[in-house]
Amino acid sequence: MPAPTFDKAYYTRFYRNADTRAVTPREQQQQADFIAAYLIYLQIPQQRILDIGCGLGVVLERLTEHFPDARCQGVEYSSYLCEIYGWRPGSVVDYRDKPYDLVVCNDVLGYLNKKDCARAIRNLAALTRGALYLSVLTSDDLDICDSQHTDMQQRLRPADWYHKHLHKHFVAVGGGLFLPKPLQYPVWHMERPQG
Repeated sequence: MPAPTFDKAYYTRFYRNADTRAVTPREQQQQADFIAAYLIYLQIPQQRILDIGCGLGVVLERLTEHFPDARCQGVEYSSYLCEIYGWRPGSVVDYRDKPYDLVVCNDVLGYLNKKDCARAIRNLAALTRGALYLSVLTSDDLDICDSQHTDMQQRLRPADWYHKHLHKHFVAVGGGLFLPKPLQYPVWHMERPQG
């Protein structure tokens, strides 16, 4: 399949059109609410937040509401979205900046080949000071994803592949949140997923 162009048609289909979108703005807000609640529970202060692959910015906007004193940065590979929303252009593979208290990477890694995906995970580790929120469609999710509303042009790898690469840099703490190694915040062992 040809790679998606991440143009107006792509974002209209998967984000704006109520009949074809993969996720609603309300679902994205709930995701941000969860992330914020868990970070507050873990007592991880938020001064700098990065959403890399921020799309239309719904998650980033909601996180800004939860952490009004934090400096929030949206980064996008799509030149179309950068022009429309003013996001900083960049790729998860090689975007560089000082580390952030929270890095959000939603549904980006599935568009990368294995080599670039492994590089992106190393780069996410370099960018993350406090916590990483990562969401990616895996081959293990095919039985629960709605293929009519999901971009099936992604490269589907097993969840174990991601866990193996993430484990080098992070400790999984549940719900898609990962904390850098070594742990600087106390997380009970029963709050960490097994696997």
